Amino acid sequence: MDKKHILLVDGMALLFRGFYATSFHGNFMLTKAGVPTNGVYQFMRYFLDAVHTFTPSHVICCWDMGSRTFRTDIYDQYKANRGAPPEELVPQFDLVKEVVDAFDIPNIGLENYEADDCIGTLAAAYSETDNVVILTGDHDMLQLVNGGTSVAIMKKGIGNYDVYNHDNFIDKKGITPAQVIDMKALTGDSADNYPGIKGIGEKTALKLLQKYDTVDALLEKQAELTPALQKKIANDLDMLHISRTLARIKCDVPITCDLETACWNFNREKVQQAFSDLEFRNLDKLIAL
Repeated sequence: MDKKHILLVDGMALLFRGFYATSFHGNFMLTKAGVPTNGVYQFMRYFLDAVHTFTPSHVICCWDMGSRTFRTDIYDQYKANRGAPPEELVPQFDLVKEVVDAFDIPNIGLENYEADDCIGTLAAAYSETDNVVILTGDHDMLQLVNGGTSVAIMKKGIGNYDVYNHDNFIDKKGITPAQVIDMKALTGDSADNYPGIKGIGEKTALKLLQKYDTVDALLEKQAELTPALQKKIANDLDMLHISRTLARIKCDVPITCDLETACWNFNREKVQQAFSDLEFRNLDKLIAL
């Protein structure tokens, strides 16, 4: 049986990226009714380019469902450094999902979890029998790479991707996908606002994981470390464990998605109408079955 080729889209990553890429000069692409659409427009440019590049048979788009999740219950400062979204972006959260709906592909999200967790759960299920590509700008997703799952990290511009897969991962990163979690446990994540172990940066963490493989093994052999490193770990041991929990993408959240609902085989007129409703005049040429 031929394998399906499934594209899992990190919707919020594309929308935020598209919004900020096009709004730095105050260009919000207002409709005649005054509704900003720049983020949705650029989202579609990214989205359609990825479809043309990776030629999926099935496409699913995953979304965050609010700022509070089980991670904020564990650590209340998780992502606390992020302000409210710009007012011009807020109405585009619903608009972009409406356009995705026009392609007759699923919008997936679950309260108390992030889009990452939905993507991780679906990738784990589908990659057992089919090929999965995750489209994102978030390097946290690299922990999901396996024999059936690749991660395409979006780079500057449109059409530029850094693709990580089972064969090239160690050469590109120096660690395995599973070690990405322990790397973030040690270094923390400034974007997500958790510290890891203060004073341990990526170079030191990489050396430690290449030598000890896991955080657990490292902790068992702390006596081999320099006194300075031992002190840093002792000072932040609780945060090390918390950071590892925050970094790990859950791959067992209670969601499912029947692939029959995700076939990439849209109705052109329906999509054109969605574009027309938002007064998009230059996207029709990007549509290809």
